[in-house]
Amino acid sequence: MPVQPTYPGVYIEELPSGVRTITGVATSITGFIGKAVRGPADLPVTITSFADYERIFGGLHRDMMLSYAVRDFFLNGGGQAVIVRLYKAVAGSASKATYEVPNLTLQAASEGAWGMQVRARVEKKAVTDPNLIAVATRLGVQPADLFDLTVRDGGTGLTETFLNLSTKESARRADRVLLAESNLVRVTTTLPSNSAPSAHTGTLADADVWTNNAKSTAAKNAAPADVAVDSAALDAAAYKGSQSSKTGLYQLEKVDLFNLLCILPDARGGDVPDDVYQEALSYCVKRRAMLIVDPKAGWINVSAAQSGAPGMNLNGDMARNAAIYFPRIKQADSLLGGLIDTFVPSGMIAGVMARTDTQRGVWKAPAGLDASLGGVAALQLDMTDAENGLLNPLGINCLRTFPVHGRVVWGSRTMRGADAAADEYKYVPVRRLALFLEESLYRGTQWVVFEPNDEPLWAQIRLNLGAFMHNLFRQGAFQGTAPRDAYFVKCDKETTTQTDINLGIVNIVVGFAPLKPAEFVILKLQQMAGQIAT
Repeated sequence: MPVQPTYPGVYIEELPSGVRTITGVATSITGFIGKAVRGPADLPVTITSFADYERIFGGLHRDMMLSYAVRDFFLNGGGQAVIVRLYKAVAGSASKATYEVPNLTLQAASEGAWGMQVRARVEKKAVTDPNLIAVATRLGVQPADLFDLTVRDGGTGLTETFLNLSTKESARRADRVLLAESNLVRVTTTLPSNSAPSAHTGTLADADVWTNNAKSTAAKNAAPADVAVDSAALDAAAYKGSQSSKTGLYQLEKVDLFNLLCILPDARGGDVPDDVYQEALSYCVKRRAMLIVDPKAGWINVSAAQSGAPGMNLNGDMARNAAIYFPRIKQADSLLGGLIDTFVPSGMIAGVMARTDTQRGVWKAPAGLDASLGGVAALQLDMTDAENGLLNPLGINCLRTFPVHGRVVWGSRTMRGADAAADEYKYVPVRRLALFLEESLYRGTQWVVFEPNDEPLWAQIRLNLGAFMHNLFRQGAFQGTAPRDAYFVKCDKETTTQTDINLGIVNIVVGFAPLKPAEFVILKLQQMAGQIAT
């Protein structure tokens, strides 16, 4: 703020530079939607490795296509994924397992049959134990109110131990501690309670501690309605969920940013319903993300793909935010003894995009001989150049096999990339670059809101946006040999009239010259005629 001089002397005043650095957003955070063995079914979880997925969602499962797609994503260079686990309750069965410890009822932390393998054990120390008395005094409870809880997952062997819990109001109240620290169980009874849980017999060292019902409590299974089961088959409604309650697809509303979206079929060899893809595409447009579409299981030849793709009804301007890749891939399945089976390629494609972004930038087409597919034994269909030429003009990207190079991505068009559409966002890298610029500039210009709308503000906008665009130009994101050929940022009295100012509007126009992939390389050869004497 301006200095107010009151005495003769020297005053120091710091002046703002007007520089507000714009940082580019991430470009390959991938959302995955599908069924998993375990894990939160009402909250998207961000992971950075397949080890995270194994720990939270249970790892590979032969009936959960989500697990294979996430594995393929990280195997091919993916760095960050957002997992949306879908669960549909089965009529007549429980969603979560229940454990009725004496005077305390516990429940599995998440839905699924995995909870039926968990057991819980309560132990208590002697009330005369000096250490126990000291802890009880510090917590403000009686020594008899404290107990130790050990929980073991028989499926994975994971064991959790929680010391000095209480059902009374304290810093170690059981429901709060388990909610914050346990991956296996939660408290379902109302706390605090008038009585503490009773201790089990025996000790943890006993060989039968996790099989003897007197020494640990198993999941309740007296009636079919008590038995927790895995999700029922997912229908379109389960995939879509509700935008108002943020379920299904709209769990992603709880995530700040994602750039790519993969939706996995409900079963091995199944398909995602077309109306799910249609709603997901609309949502991706809203969130400035790309939808990666898998080919149908019935597309076993080029003719089926030619006739089937239009029937998915993923067209119009929104189709700029979608790309489809054909055919499906074949991999060795470790859960089937290494037998070769067919899987959808979307997770693998997302990994290739992430790898390309890291190595070259979002403006580089995620295709070509460098876009190799790791972990693929074969493709469901090996195409010739002529067959590839039938699909490419329709905006269907092909996966190809080449000698030496193996399996690679051999197409980079959006679903609006058919030659007949003549769309300006024909290519995946051009569309993804535009989405990157939109999201980065949207976030990087929030400071403009409520600033005085006049030339000083416009100059700051030009300075900061110009610096951001120039940095991308230096990285090779745009065409042209000089900045004026590659981009422009315009914000002045021509873009923002007095009427706009009166309405509280400032208009910023940003243009860029995108790099388009060299999709067709044409070599022209001719013979040189020899010298002819005349």
